[in-house]
Amino acid sequence: MMPYVIALYRSMRERHVRSEHRVATPLELLFDLCFVVAIALVAQLLHHAVTDGDVLHGIVAYLTVFFSVWWAWMNFTWFASAYDTDDVAYRLTTLVQIAGVLVLAAGVTDAFHGHFGTVTVGYVIMRAALVTQWLRAAAGDPAGRRTARRMAAGVSACLVGWSLILLTHGTPHLVLFFVMVAAELAVPPWAERDYHTPWHPHHIAERYGLLLIITLGEVILGTVAALNAVVHGEAGWTVDAALLAIAGVGLTFGSWWMYFALPWAEPIVRHRERGFPFGYGHLLLFGALAAMGGGLHVAAYSLENESSLGATGTVLSVAIPVAVYVGVLYALYSILMRSHDPFHLGLLAGTGAVLVLSIVLAAAGVNMSVCLVVLALAPAVTVVGYEARGHRHVADALERL
Repeated sequence: MMPYVIALYRSMRERHVRSEHRVATPLELLFDLCFVVAIALVAQLLHHAVTDGDVLHGIVAYLTVFFSVWWAWMNFTWFASAYDTDDVAYRLTTLVQIAGVLVLAAGVTDAFHGHFGTVTVGYVIMRAALVTQWLRAAAGDPAGRRTARRMAAGVSACLVGWSLILLTHGTPHLVLFFVMVAAELAVPPWAERDYHTPWHPHHIAERYGLLLIITLGEVILGTVAALNAVVHGEAGWTVDAALLAIAGVGLTFGSWWMYFALPWAEPIVRHRERGFPFGYGHLLLFGALAAMGGGLHVAAYSLENESSLGATGTVLSVAIPVAVYVGVLYALYSILMRSHDPFHLGLLAGTGAVLVLSIVLAAAGVNMSVCLVVLALAPAVTVVGYEARGHRHVADALERL
């Protein structure tokens, strides 16, 4: 058998939107692996800020830095779904983007303290490399040339904007940051108003699912950190340790089951215009999962008596991300399916009741580990409801599509 040799350079043509066996490539998996570092650092700094009582600043810094990480990942993912030539030039350009990810990750700590220089440099490196990819697409794909040129122009304009923001400080800096976020989000709809890039629905759904699993790793890390705090303490293995393990594994498995119980690819196969809410809405899903892991890290610090938060605040640091995750999941389903299922209202009410119960128990002085176990039952409400009746509702919604 002849060895596989990749081409040095080939014309960048669009991929077929319904090509079979379109799965994540090894290069895409390597790209995701580099984002694990950035996501882990952002979650780590969030739980440090919350543990120290600097909650508001920690949340604002977390959201701003996490957006930068997610947006860079998302843009590469959708481009690669449409124009992955896998030649040497493409791989080397992706290598530059990976280098930008690492620079961005190195600046996460500074960004949490208000210094965005390194993060911005890393972001600019990633985005500049993406501009060259779009210019290649414009040269090689006549049908999508106008869209590709608009993407290159829009991204380049945003790069100039981000660079100018470095000259500002304080409130003007924060205001301009949100202006630039709006500009970034507006570029793809503006560029694709006449012609949509040929991204592959099943490939996109798989890529998002893979990043969700990667982000769930933060919940696992938080569970391990909490276990270490208990097991390596004076008492060693205790009932608390067992309960924490149950809570962490329950949250991880329940969150995973909820997400993959839904047929995410099918709505965007039938209605490609719903790709934008699918893609953008996942920012909150990924952010909530990473914050969930940060909350479990906060629990670990609380067990070591190194946290300024009480039991109620600690439980809230996990309950709020869980509530965001569940709420956004149902909202995305309703938007993609164009379905408002009354059955979901019952599941949401049950989930909310479990979340409130865990907080009330913590306020009443119940052991924090017990409260976290109760909290871990929140995703189970949806899982049980889906397996009992919800899957038929989903099948009916797909029929209506």
